[in-house]
Amino acid sequence: MKTTKLLLALILIVTVNFSYAQEQEKDTLLGKENYYGKRAKEDAKFEQELNAKSKSEDKKFWKEQKQYEKELKKRDEIAHKAYMKGKRDAYADHASHCDSHCNHGYYYQYHANYYYHSNYRYERGYERGYHRRPKRTSVTLRTPSIGLSIF
Repeated sequence: MKTTKLLLALILIVTVNFSYAQEQEKDTLLGKENYYGKRAKEDAKFEQELNAKSKSEDKKFWKEQKQYEKELKKRDEIAHKAYMKGKRDAYADHASHCDSHCNHGYYYQYHANYYYHSNYRYERGYERGYHRRPKRTSVTLRTPSIGLSIF
């Protein structure tokens, strides 16, 4: 009887610890996604307000930004995905009210198009390695040949 109670208590403790560990992992993941999403929105706001003194300074800034995103993708795929989603959302919000009064840098429009339009692949299965390719099929029909002769 004592061993049964002890065994049940042990199973209960292991189950509670396991569920608690999973909950902490989920909270960590959500915290990471929230952090990088918020950071992306802050970065996007900075990029939208950026007024570089020269074209070369503007180009240098965007090159460093791309390098940061590339390193983030290597380091943590989930953080990169959250960051890019945050950027896309921020650029979409800005595009809804951006017109001639906005004074953006020389390279801004190219990068705005990249963030706003090119990140659809995260929602279409590309992060899982799924790439849709057209199937090549060919159909061959054999037809009988008919010959006519007089004799």
